[in-house]
Amino acid sequence: MQTVHAAESGISIHLAPEILGHFFGIPITNTLITVWFVMFLIVTFLVLFHSRISLVPQKTQVILEMLIGGAYDAVASALQDERIARRFFPLIMTIFLFILAINWVGLLPGVDAFGFYQNTHGVQKLVPFLHPGNTDLNITLGFTIVAFFTIELAGIAYLGFMKYASKFINVKMFRQFNTKNVMGFFIGIIELFSEIARLISFSFRLFGNIFAGKTLILVALFFAPFILPVPLLAFELFVGLIQAFIFAVLTLFFIKLAIEEPH
Repeated sequence: MQTVHAAESGISIHLAPEILGHFFGIPITNTLITVWFVMFLIVTFLVLFHSRISLVPQKTQVILEMLIGGAYDAVASALQDERIARRFFPLIMTIFLFILAINWVGLLPGVDAFGFYQNTHGVQKLVPFLHPGNTDLNITLGFTIVAFFTIELAGIAYLGFMKYASKFINVKMFRQFNTKNVMGFFIGIIELFSEIARLISFSFRLFGNIFAGKTLILVALFFAPFILPVPLLAFELFVGLIQAFIFAVLTLFFIKLAIEEPH
């Protein structure tokens, strides 16, 4: 674990999540507990909301139907195909809501405040039960892997393996060697590397923004506990929303690019 001490009284910024225990050799971290907690909250909300759905909707149902309907219309407009939109909208919306919930739960009072003390090199250190989930690169990488394979499988499913592969490997160069085909071959290789680079850019973008925001709030709480934290928390709520939106929208548009005919 990498730790940076900002002052003798004990600001410590942990780049890696704390391990609470092990389950059959698998480490259980406080960021993983936070993700499970968010999953429990979402499932509980959906079960309670589903039980109250009626033909004559109340205000809450009307608002949610408008929001979800508007999001679906935006996805359908971007993909320009209702059938494809119905297939991918649940995943895109789930990614958005899940990331948003994890980001916002990480800002709740009490997160990072309750835990147990652990003796590390003769120093008593608080190990919290909950820690903001997206400050763990493993969590953001998990989201990225899901999005990455969805994008690639969408391209293969709608275009076929050979046609989709032709976006990255221009076999025309081996049949007819000319400047155009050579350039097309190298552009395809660049496209292939850019596809793989999404695993890095997706995960580090989300991780970096959330980790930086949490660190900024921690420093503000230490130096100006009654002045800076409130506006910073409000700003981080907005950042959490924007990061969830960006991740979902990028997934949507990369799916659109994947299913387009190669040219």
